[in-house]
Amino acid sequence: MGARLLADENVPGPAVTALREYGHDVVWMHEEALGTPDPEVLARAQLERRVVVTFDKDFGELAFRLGAAAAFGVVLFRISAESPESVARAAVGAFAERTDWSGTFVVVEDGRIRIRSIPNHPARD
Repeated sequence: MGARLLADENVPGPAVTALREYGHDVVWMHEEALGTPDPEVLARAQLERRVVVTFDKDFGELAFRLGAAAAFGVVLFRISAESPESVARAAVGAFAERTDWSGTFVVVEDGRIRIRSIPNHPARD
């Protein structure tokens, strides 16, 4: 069974399509509610029990500095993608590596994945 994901509007369409093809349940903000502010995207992800997938570093500030709820995880892509298709390959690869994203802030970079626990996550307290 695939992950429940909420892709920010900045995630390329080919990546969303590829994740869906690999069995992930993906809501894409570009289709659902273009222009939604980041705090509302994060709140929706929490309500729907989804992992946020984004290219926007602001989600790190929301989760760490501002203490916004991110119990189901945030995956931030910081890759030097040559094309939307290479982003799709990176996204599929990252979500094939692990299944439990709860309480984590993950940064996917070229050649590595960094994982940090989000402070004040109920499973970590």
